[in-house]
Amino acid sequence: MSLVCSPGGGFTTMKLRNTLHQPPAGRSAALEFNIFAKFAPLNQPSVRIGGGKSIRIKCADTVAVETIHLPEKPEEPKVDDNGGGGDGASGRFTPGGGGGGDGGDGDNGDGGENEFGPIMKYAEVLIEAESRGAVLPADMLEAAKSTGLRRLILTRYLDLQGSAWPLGFLMKYCSMLRNRMLADPSFLFKVGIEVVIDSCCATFAEVRKRGKDFWAEFELYAADLLVGIVVDIALVGMLAPYARIGKQSVVSSGYLGRLKHACGSLPSSVFEAESPGIKFSAQQRIATYFYKGVLYGSVGFGCGLVGQGIANMIMTAKRSIKKSEEDIPVPPLVKSAALWGVFLAVSSNTRYQVINGLERLVEASPVARQMPPVAMAFTVGVRFANNIYGGMQFVDWAKLSGVQ
Repeated sequence: MSLVCSPGGGFTTMKLRNTLHQPPAGRSAALEFNIFAKFAPLNQPSVRIGGGKSIRIKCADTVAVETIHLPEKPEEPKVDDNGGGGDGASGRFTPGGGGGGDGGDGDNGDGGENEFGPIMKYAEVLIEAESRGAVLPADMLEAAKSTGLRRLILTRYLDLQGSAWPLGFLMKYCSMLRNRMLADPSFLFKVGIEVVIDSCCATFAEVRKRGKDFWAEFELYAADLLVGIVVDIALVGMLAPYARIGKQSVVSSGYLGRLKHACGSLPSSVFEAESPGIKFSAQQRIATYFYKGVLYGSVGFGCGLVGQGIANMIMTAKRSIKKSEEDIPVPPLVKSAALWGVFLAVSSNTRYQVINGLERLVEASPVARQMPPVAMAFTVGVRFANNIYGGMQFVDWAKLSGVQ
């Protein structure tokens, strides 16, 4: 058994046959041997050549080669997959809403590979999209060229973009919705449940509070309901995990650039799950709570200004036509909006962070993976209880602040 090194860095193992005829001096010799395996350099995939194939070569001038004696039974060659591309910071597709975190260059592990699938290269992505008759958005094409796309994410997009209108249309042209649906296919279900539960609870409370005057004051109820729907969508959407495609943007110079990059690196919620190549530190998760509190407070203050402003205008217009001794005072606009801002920043932010963490635990459980309706039922139950408790708490806050 001998091994001959090749100029390219590989080597070939072979075994000479027992019958070897020594040629006369000065003449070329014919050697016959069996190739067992050929090993390529480290940066190329290894290939096994079938054993037992006999070939003949002509030996011309003597060439000095290095010969290494190997055992009689060489080990089976192993396939080297190192040339297929890694999954570090420049080769990942993040479906979990992280934005770089602290572990962008870390190893994915088998769990991430099994859950999200392998990274598909640009040519593979194009072939898959063309086979489904789909055209990928510009940002996904750019990500496929530079970093590749996870098979699970590509498959989800191709399935969702073929949905009926308006979902299929929004998946193609609304990246905000698309990225959240790619990370969590139940995102729209959670938004819908939140809106339905909150609207039903608000309607029930309004009917009981206004009694026989409900239809006479229907415009006030409608204004509160519309603002409530906007708030519900914001509450769910701002904490929902979302897929980030391609490489993270380079840190811009200046304070605002660094602040934007830091905020983009935070998880979407305190208890967001880590995804392949993405890890979040405890400091980032704590910072997320306060960052989302600021966003929630801004939404609450803005919606409070709009909603209470519409209600105050309607009340003032009615009283200019017909006044009554039973009319309640018009609530202060700015104070009401400030109450909404503080309530959403503190109470709603805390409650919805906990809800997201509980939903993540349930969805990751073996029971929910085998029976998805279990996770859906849990979402309905926990969000219903949250709406009841949140409504009661807001009434208490309003009374303490003097708004009501």
